[in-house]
Order: sequence, then structure tokens, then C-alpha cells
Amino acid sequence: MRLFGILVLTLVMGVAVYAQRPRTADPAATDASKAVPAAAPQSMKAKYEGGIFGHNKTMEGTLSFDDTNERLLFRNDKKKEVFFIPYNAVSSAFSDTQKRRPAAASVAQHIPYIGFPLGFIKTKVRYLTIQFADPDTNVSGITSFRLADKDLVDSVVYAIANKSGLTARGEVYVRKTGGGKIKDVSMP
Repeated sequence: MRLFGILVLTLVMGVAVYAQRPRTADPAATDASKAVPAAAPQSMKAKYEGGIFGHNKTMEGTLSFDDTNERLLFRNDKKKEVFFIPYNAVSSAFSDTQKRRPAAASVAQHIPYIGFPLGFIKTKVRYLTIQFADPDTNVSGITSFRLADKDLVDSVVYAIANKSGLTARGEVYVRKTGGGKIKDVSMP
């Protein structure tokens, strides 16, 4: 019995030591992350989640690229223009994923029954998040739009970055400002 215990302990320690080894980057994974996403559609269904001054309520609608006027346009479900963000006002753009509990699961978790706990059910929600600073109106903020899936969000983020002149910094696209040099503010 003692020999069996030593054998199991040695095996467990071997697995733990192996798990602590340095990881090497998988070349296939790094090349795939740099791949250009598919072209974004000209317009897509979106749910506005807030962030634009004067538009506090969430609303369903259509998000469109208005290349003629160089802006990202949001229309409500009645096809009426609600607001727009000029391409030159976009400071940064990125995709965000959050886990949310559906409303039905929130309600069902309080119903007594024997079985799978429904409170653990969560779905992934994909967001397009844009930080903007409009030079014409001096209004800035952060807004987000809920889109259908990850591929759509990635392609829209890439399209906005290209149309707005943003550069990639990891998974986020940002607008570079200045020459990137640090000013010397020391006393003379």
C-alpha cells in the first residue's frame, strides 16, 4: 500500500512539474490572430446599449457605414436616423465579450425543482465598443453596440479601424496622437 501511495504521489508531482513548463507560441495560433477578418457588411442589425449624449435608452436598429459622409450611422427599427459618429471622431474601437444570464434563466432559477440549476446558464454577448471625441461638437464618450456574433464584430471593428485611420495595439485599435515622444518638463 505504501508503494502504491509513493507511485501516485510521484505521478501527481510529475504532472504538476510538467504543467509549470514555459509555453512556446503556437505558430498557427499567432498567424490566425493576425489574419484579416472577412469584409464587414454595409449595414447590420445592432442593439444600441448607450453612451451617446442625449440617447439614454437601449434600442434595436441598424448600424451602417455611410462612406459618402464618412460616418457610422445608427437607424432605429423604423429606419429613422437616430445618431451618427464621424469616422474622424473615433479614438479607439475594440470587440468585447461578456457572459450574461438570459432573463428566462434568472426567473427560472427561483422555481423549486429537482434537476439542473438554471442559475448557471449564461450566454456570450458580443459588443462593438467605440470611444469617440468629436472635434466639431466637443462631445466625447464611449458607446457600445450588441452585434450577432464574434465574426461580425471582428469584421466591423477592422472596417471601422481602417475607415477611421486607427492602428492596432494588440486587440484594440487606437488613434495615434502626436509624435509619440515624451516632453522633457524638468526645470531649467
